[in-house]
Amino acid sequence: MSVNYGSKRVVSGAHYGLRDWLAQRITGALFALFTLVVLAKVLFTSGPLGYESWAGIFAPQWMKGLTFAIFTGLAYHIWIGMRDIWMDYVKPVGIRLALHVFTIVWLLACLGWAVQVLWRL
Repeated sequence: MSVNYGSKRVVSGAHYGLRDWLAQRITGALFALFTLVVLAKVLFTSGPLGYESWAGIFAPQWMKGLTFAIFTGLAYHIWIGMRDIWMDYVKPVGIRLALHVFTIVWLLACLGWAVQVLWRL
């Protein structure tokens, strides 16, 4: 028969720790890689860098897809950070829930705007 001295510790929380830490680092590395790709395309573009040059950089379908993937990763990166801020510093549950909903709606609106900009919808 085992003797139980005290109660077991109950750990509460979302348990996102390592997964979210890793997601932040991976998305950050992808942002750096994307920046290098865009920088290389800008440096190797001949002539003055105006609207036509920028439109030409983002005209290929693969670049539009890559850019949208980066925007999606950016939204996820922001969501992790903002969710953690709301969970750590906003104690009233109702206000925290409202801030979570506002953040999600705002990020989805930003992704919709990115689709419009990239594909001219």
